[in-house]
Amino acid sequence: MRGRLLISCPDQPGIVAAVSQFLFANGANIVHSDQHSTHRSPRMFFLRVEFEGVAAERLTPGFAEIAQRFTMEARFFTDEIPKRLAVFVSKEDHCLQELLWQIRAGDIPAQVCTVIGNHADLAPVAESFGVPFHHVPVTGETKLAAEQRQLELTEGLDLIVLARYMQIVSPAFLEKWPNRVINIHHSFLPAFVGAKPYHQAYERGVKLIGATAHYVTSELDAGPIIEQDVHRVDHRAEVGELRRIGRQIERSVLARAVKWHVEDRVLVDGNRTVVFS
Repeated sequence: MRGRLLISCPDQPGIVAAVSQFLFANGANIVHSDQHSTHRSPRMFFLRVEFEGVAAERLTPGFAEIAQRFTMEARFFTDEIPKRLAVFVSKEDHCLQELLWQIRAGDIPAQVCTVIGNHADLAPVAESFGVPFHHVPVTGETKLAAEQRQLELTEGLDLIVLARYMQIVSPAFLEKWPNRVINIHHSFLPAFVGAKPYHQAYERGVKLIGATAHYVTSELDAGPIIEQDVHRVDHRAEVGELRRIGRQIERSVLARAVKWHVEDRVLVDGNRTVVFS
């Protein structure tokens, strides 16, 4: 049995000592610990602790006094309960395939409970992995009703992953899922917006292709960044090759971001993230 404790709070002396003493006094053995203090004002402190020997849910009530003393946002988790995911898709399957494969292989400790598509194209992919697929069309006239249906389908889950879901999620929807919606997009934003970004990139002779995974906020594609990667290309790469490379980066970057989130390695600091490896 292994538990995790995540803490965000104003930086001050005594935090690590208080947390360590509490865990020791309650029969927990610390097996891994990471911490980070910011240098800007006001200074913030972030801590991730893994421990064994006691169930995480037993520690939450007794920790309240320490959390109040240090003005902490503190959360306990257990690795015995995998995070439950919903994946939103449109027509491209590469990110969905990667997530489903890594989860089935045990590389990402999570469970995909539903795949929701605004098109029905990827229903066979979800069903081949034994995951329910729900087709929820989205148009300008039906967006409000569609999001209400999506909220119903995701009730009680832990994370929503936008796996190349080509729709803008409304602020009202995101209010119910703060820092629990992860998106992936290519590195050409905001330079090459709109249709055919790889064609635009080819015409401009780009030399780097990349992808960014981030938490979704009401500001389009500007939420806290979790993971990024790039790949160098040259003048020989045609549009098809650029797209192939882009798909490969997108699928790996999104998978890493989801893995780190479900392993409770990501703490949000304003519009930044602290990611403990």
